[in-house]
Amino acid sequence: MNIITVGLDLAKSVFHVVCFSEQFKEVKKRMLRRNQVIHFFTQLPPCQVAMEACASSHYWGRELRALGHDVKLIPPQYVKPYLRGNKNDYNDARAIAEASTRPSMPLVAIKTTEEQDMQAIHRMRARCIKDRTALSNSTRGLLGEYGIVLPTGLAALRRSIPELLEDAENGLSDRFRNLLVRRYEQLVELNEHIAFYTNELELLSRQDDACRRLQTIPGFGPIVASAFRSTIGDGRIYARGQDVAASLGLVPRQHSSGGKNVLLGISKRGDCYLRSQLVHGARAVVVQAVRKDDSLSRWINRIRKERGWNKAVVAVANKMARIGWAILRYNTVYQSASASPTR
Repeated sequence: MNIITVGLDLAKSVFHVVCFSEQFKEVKKRMLRRNQVIHFFTQLPPCQVAMEACASSHYWGRELRALGHDVKLIPPQYVKPYLRGNKNDYNDARAIAEASTRPSMPLVAIKTTEEQDMQAIHRMRARCIKDRTALSNSTRGLLGEYGIVLPTGLAALRRSIPELLEDAENGLSDRFRNLLVRRYEQLVELNEHIAFYTNELELLSRQDDACRRLQTIPGFGPIVASAFRSTIGDGRIYARGQDVAASLGLVPRQHSSGGKNVLLGISKRGDCYLRSQLVHGARAVVVQAVRKDDSLSRWINRIRKERGWNKAVVAVANKMARIGWAILRYNTVYQSASASPTR
């Protein structure tokens, strides 16, 4: 029995495996409990193991790669077209295996433990920021019911709440004042959590060589660099920088037919968090470009004049993604003299 390709459908407790020969003939299928997976693949000769890029896939990818297998992680949206018949776990595993045999199939790089640590900090920090925004908006709405309208901005809210608590003539009841004290404590706690995660990211960015090199690029600070590093890895999974920009949705969405090319707004595919971070970094670069005269700034100012602010920001974010890939892929640093203006 010559097993060449294995499709593995991941789950929390029950896994399904389908094995194929070199002629892509099904030779074995098995349902495995979680504690049986490693033992099963230990008995197999080194082969290609395909999985969907989903929860725990990076963990299993590292474990199976350590056993000598060639592991491929495939985006779920590219597996779906290969599903035949009714949806069940074995058919899912067959579709995963068939998708892995396509030579042009896009793959997801297996994250290291360090990259997953960075990503976990970003996810926790983003969750706290979202909770803080929701808490702030809720507080403003509740105060509005008492006829109190605060200036916009988080800083104004933090500054105004203690003043409201001290003001005895603003019409707030004693009960609501006690509730407002509790709400203020929640905001302070969330700020402390966000500051902790931010400090962790800054520390990791100083310690990680790739993050330090990424921060030589305009628009890349500790937050953007660590987010880019944790998502793109070493860049080897991409053939060129344009592929990175496309995977992050920073290229035009296309709707062409009959030889007539129609380009729309950006596709917004991929990791929306990293895309937003790159766009925020690009905004800072576009603002500063007005006061500079290097080749990159001249290119930015020309794009801004010809196509407007928003398109200039997206164009810079696209360029940042492509430069970031080159920095990671070729283990180099950004050199401003090489940033020649291009369209």
